[in-house]
Amino acid sequence: MKKIFKLKFFLLITMFIITSCQDDFVDREAVYSIDSENYFNNESDYYNALIGAYDLLHASYVNVMLGEIASDNTLCGGGGATDVIGFQQIDDMIHTSVNSNLKDVWNWMFAGVNRANYLLEFQDKTDFEGRNIIIAEARFLRAYYNFELVKWFGGIPLKIDQRFNLGDETTIPRSPVSEVYSLIEQDLIFAVDNLSYTAPEVGRATKGAAQALLGKAYLYQDKFSLAANVLENLIQNGPYDLMPNYEDIFENIGENGIESVFEVQYTDAQGADFGCLQCSEGNVAVGFSGIRNYSGPLFDSGFSFNVPTQETYDAFEDGDIRRDIAILNIEAWANETGATYGTGYEHTGFFNRKYLPRQGDLNTGDQNLTNPNNYRSIRFADVLLMAAEAYNRGGINDGTAQTYLNKVRNRASLENITLTGNALTEAIYQERRVELVGEGHRFFDLVRTGRGSEIDGFTPNKNELFPIPIEEIEFSNGNWQQNPGY
Repeated sequence: MKKIFKLKFFLLITMFIITSCQDDFVDREAVYSIDSENYFNNESDYYNALIGAYDLLHASYVNVMLGEIASDNTLCGGGGATDVIGFQQIDDMIHTSVNSNLKDVWNWMFAGVNRANYLLEFQDKTDFEGRNIIIAEARFLRAYYNFELVKWFGGIPLKIDQRFNLGDETTIPRSPVSEVYSLIEQDLIFAVDNLSYTAPEVGRATKGAAQALLGKAYLYQDKFSLAANVLENLIQNGPYDLMPNYEDIFENIGENGIESVFEVQYTDAQGADFGCLQCSEGNVAVGFSGIRNYSGPLFDSGFSFNVPTQETYDAFEDGDIRRDIAILNIEAWANETGATYGTGYEHTGFFNRKYLPRQGDLNTGDQNLTNPNNYRSIRFADVLLMAAEAYNRGGINDGTAQTYLNKVRNRASLENITLTGNALTEAIYQERRVELVGEGHRFFDLVRTGRGSEIDGFTPNKNELFPIPIEEIEFSNGNWQQNPGY
């Protein structure tokens, strides 16, 4: 999939509505170089449209970073108190509806929805062998983007199998959260039924990816029995397992490996700049998380954002091999290797080692904007822990919950847990934190389980959701109400 994106995306950008840094819910200056109504005449047209729908996954780097920064795992960091002010405000829980970074999340995820809907609008125009696979992938992608949107903003406007158009914001209401999840479930069930565990090309969605995301969507709604059923099916029948060596997961050797259920594929292709970060085919979050003014072995330097706290570092049990793989203690590393480094704003002495830029990663492009490190969006360890949570919180089977929890713990060289009931629930929560630290899940795990108040500055009945960008509220002419507290 990396080659597909690198070779073909720039051929597609004139065909699709492109959301720039100034764009809103729907692009107000949409220009097409072809007549889109006369497209979708052959398999190649559908395939190219599918690539365009995949491409907005690249922009989800900001979702991942902010999923950590908004939580109790990390501080914003950066070069100073005004360095990416939107990040800083979210870190301090003082964000408002005027926040360019939240606007990016809204715009870029809706651009992904719109690209998927473009393909689905014409899904019946031309028949060919394998069409259902492409349709299923488009529906998986729509579900993926809608899941991001509902996590961040709650109820959102829905348009099924049609593109959003200028003016829709004044007539289409924000659908209730339950309806958004209903569409997500429908899309993923279709994907499960029409995809196989083996993708046509590396990086494309599979049956396993759809099952995992469906299980996650159920878990976010406390539909524990449904979550347990679909995740159990995936665990028993899917081709996935834990990587024997935790460290390998986040190196080049671990990309698209046996633990990868779904990855966002990145390349080091040139084309990005700070005026259009969503144009990057690389993982922008990697450079942003890099060590400031670094000189030494293994790593490249970066902008020192998203820095783990001492409390996060200390959350690991004694003997947990994951701690020093997940979090780099820069002082200890410098003493060991002779490396030198600078200290940025809110310097804690720790960095998100999973997604630090590595020397030798790049062949072309800007190391801070085009890093080729894939984002491991759904790992099998996450699937096991989601299944454990569903079995336990649903009162279904604590023994099975222990089995899946301990499978993850054993890889980390930790002893089995024999707890039950609420104590087991807390152990699963803790395991999710240390297993998945740095991967963008923490804020949403806290919120969905009613633990948001563990975040400094968190206001209950407000900060569970983020505000709709002010421009969208204004453009809707009163059709959309702002989220409570904003």
